[in-house]
Amino acid sequence: MGSSTGQCLYEYFEVTYPTEYVAHVQINRSTKLNTFIEKMWLEMRQVFEALSDSSSVRAVLLSGAGPKAFTAGLDVQSAAKTGILAEIAENTTLDGARIATGVRRHLVEFQDCISSVEKCEKPVVCVMHGYTLGMGIDIAACADVRICSDDTSFAVKEVDIGLAADLGALTRLPKIVGNHSWIKDVCLSARIFKAEEALDVGFVSDVYQGKDKAVEAGLRWASMVAEKSPVAVQGTKELLNWSRDHNTQDGLGYTRVWNSAALQSGDVSAALSANLQKRKPRFEKL
Repeated sequence: MGSSTGQCLYEYFEVTYPTEYVAHVQINRSTKLNTFIEKMWLEMRQVFEALSDSSSVRAVLLSGAGPKAFTAGLDVQSAAKTGILAEIAENTTLDGARIATGVRRHLVEFQDCISSVEKCEKPVVCVMHGYTLGMGIDIAACADVRICSDDTSFAVKEVDIGLAADLGALTRLPKIVGNHSWIKDVCLSARIFKAEEALDVGFVSDVYQGKDKAVEAGLRWASMVAEKSPVAVQGTKELLNWSRDHNTQDGLGYTRVWNSAALQSGDVSAALSANLQKRKPRFEKL
């Protein structure tokens, strides 16, 4: 994993290292529109936990393999046969409280797998194309930066399969998009919205013509960030995410404590010296 050109082998994810300190993660089940089965979300947590811990990675690009979809969400047919929904339907002996306990435990793990994208210490840029439905919104909402191709079709699809979205979209979307009327519109109706609408409301920060150009843009952004101090970048992500979920004074207090340690890094002097000498700085691994 230390090699910038190496490749880690997973069953449902392709992880490559296209430039120094950048990992490219592709959801890799394109014959099924990259829909998720349980083994996939468990493996996704493994991928992002490994990248989070790797000193050879400073930024992550997340995209979907194939031409048709970032991910069309949950593989509903598989879930109906083998997932928690099938277990509930088949269980005729346990009472409601015990069934609910099992479902809650399942959801804790499921949510934790999706949240691994957000918990990753390294910044994650999510590049979407084609179908980005249901769980695709949940995963994208965990990323730090979201861009897409002009052919992307989005939907918070869960009400159409009889449930409230439970993997993070209802929690994170209001913090990403300030327009609560729009959020309730798309979540209650499960309607499709396109790339330009996603850009207008601020769910994505840019739209590109076609998947290839969107991925190229995502790689440029990740490569740019990977050249910067990992102490500064990872600290900035941590402080932004923490402050989002706390009030201003708590955020300022946490920042003081964080930087009382981070300012002791040699990265500050390295960055200042490089700027004075008009050269690109190099930073030690973190």
